[in-house]
Amino acid sequence: MGKPSKETMVKMYRTMVKIRKAEEKLMEVFSKGDILGFLHVSIGQEAAPVGICSHLADADYIATTHRGHGHAIAKGIDLKLAMAELFGKKDGYCLGRSGSMHLADKSRGIMGANGIVGGGIPIATGAAFAAKYRKTNQVAVSTFGEGATGEGAFHEALNFAAIKKLPIVYVCENNGWAEFSPHSIHMSIQSVTQRALAYDIPAVSVANNVLEIYEEAGKAVERARQGDGPTLIEVRSERWHGHYVGDAQKYRGKEKVEQAMTKDCLLDYEKELLQTNTLKKKDVEKINAEIGAEIEEAVNFARECPYPEVSEMMKGLYL
Repeated sequence: MGKPSKETMVKMYRTMVKIRKAEEKLMEVFSKGDILGFLHVSIGQEAAPVGICSHLADADYIATTHRGHGHAIAKGIDLKLAMAELFGKKDGYCLGRSGSMHLADKSRGIMGANGIVGGGIPIATGAAFAAKYRKTNQVAVSTFGEGATGEGAFHEALNFAAIKKLPIVYVCENNGWAEFSPHSIHMSIQSVTQRALAYDIPAVSVANNVLEIYEEAGKAVERARQGDGPTLIEVRSERWHGHYVGDAQKYRGKEKVEQAMTKDCLLDYEKELLQTNTLKKKDVEKINAEIGAEIEEAVNFARECPYPEVSEMMKGLYL
């Protein structure tokens, strides 16, 4: 893969800003009680969804995790309808039923986030199998954390994908924590890529750098489209916040949290764009202002939407 065009690089920056600002806004409204249930944010990990989804078409599939807002935004989900969904409103994608952990949009190939650890892996693998069976040239992407690689579903899916040479890319966002457990407690290996060896699947480990991720994702997606089978990509990132918003992180300690927050994939990318004159300071300010306004508009839209009626509770259910 060659270096992305200037247009692509700017677009990736815009999307990373959108993810960061959307997650920050969600934390704000959640803390005020506007969103119920649990909320898991991916602040500090914006590079992975952007670097990967930059290679995907609307028809391609992606299945993600409970920490999946960033992937949905990178895949092109409508922010207004997504916010309405998270607010539990009837104009949301799933009539306000999905909440934060099951956001989906069939029109964009977003098969849904999943509240079950590793739950999206076999779903994405099934989509890849269907694409190969129908000969549609579609690619599926499954994203998950390192904790999910200890699940049986992960191993069953990779084994099946390897045997059938399915058009799928497995992306592990290794942020160092499986809920409340550090890497060292639940995994004896140093890199998730070692898991792929058992299934003869090519694997690569990359830093939390959007251009590095973009390059390796491009190779993996192209390989999948050509019929050469799956690839596993591990993105080594840091989790800024707790497992969920409101998590006191007593198991982690303030010093480690502060250390993690010094590693900012968005700020690093912004600096690179400025140093190479891909963007100027006024462009950065304009993009941030535009994205901020877009998010405020989406939140206002969600607040004004009505809640579902009791009579609509059974709509879409099979009895």
